[in-house]
Amino acid sequence: MAERRRGGGKPTGVGEALRAYLTKAGLATRLAQAQVIPDWPGLVGPQIARVTAPESVTPDGTLFVRVATSPWMTELQLMGPQIMAAINVGRGAGRIKTIRWLLSQ
Repeated sequence: MAERRRGGGKPTGVGEALRAYLTKAGLATRLAQAQVIPDWPGLVGPQIARVTAPESVTPDGTLFVRVATSPWMTELQLMGPQIMAAINVGRGAGRIKTIRWLLSQ
């Protein structure tokens, strides 16, 4: 299904129109940030995914992630730059600016 641009011209695909709307409305960045949560296991791998649970992303790009144990939290803090690179590569640099590791209770 395609819609016509005003004033004639080439038809615009629905996906292209939606991307343009999201960008114009300022929601494209938020959508990209939120996509980290369902993509988490693929971004960090199964071992880290088993001991973590991403919770939310703030508009300024802070990702909050629950961690199962204190030793894992320490390890993940040290791995922060590598995890940030995996999250942001190919998806627009700076999608996630900071990761806050939270110890699960």
